[in-house]
Amino acid sequence: MPAKTPIADRLSFERELWSQGISPIAGVDEAGRGPLAGAVVVAAVILPESWMSAGVPEHFRGLNDSKKLSESARDRYFDLLLTDQSIHHSIIAISHTEIDRLNILAATHSGMNQALQSLPCRPAHALVDGNRVPSLAFPQSALVKGDSRSYSIAAASVLAKVTRDRLMLDAEQLYPGYGFDRHKGYPTPDHLEAIRRLGPCPIHRRSFAPIRQPDPDLFT
Repeated sequence: MPAKTPIADRLSFERELWSQGISPIAGVDEAGRGPLAGAVVVAAVILPESWMSAGVPEHFRGLNDSKKLSESARDRYFDLLLTDQSIHHSIIAISHTEIDRLNILAATHSGMNQALQSLPCRPAHALVDGNRVPSLAFPQSALVKGDSRSYSIAAASVLAKVTRDRLMLDAEQLYPGYGFDRHKGYPTPDHLEAIRRLGPCPIHRRSFAPIRQPDPDLFT
């Protein structure tokens, strides 16, 4: 029989740092860099060091990149992460006006610093999804596809994604007709058509094309 494919160890980066005496470790991730509307949301999570010896609790073992989870699974992990007293977290929303003022990359990096600084205990090290963040005020390890390689980053991705999706559900109530409950602000054909018909609403990012410089071809 062929050998079974080993299950990814999504605690390996945390375990390596803990074994060096580096603690606490925070995973940080964002949701909402690409949409045309709404905030970018950044979350940071510190998982308990006891997981190194005790193992990952069974109810958290399926925790993964939020994009790989169903909506119901994301909601379940969101509630578990917020109610588990051994897990520390913070969630920061950087508004569309700050995104327009700073640019989306700088706004996201600002949110990462704020999320890490808002944790109840200062992290000794941060695990960051994607590329290294030069302005981060913490020692860091940048992990490409980190939200599927690290439980800490996966936890942050779930908190950020669920929080932002819920903000966009609220936005649909405030600004009906744009379909924010469906596309969450991303530039889908339906969203572009709604902007063409209704014009931008107050939470649209004015620094983003096509809102910054409307191109009629994008709305046809």
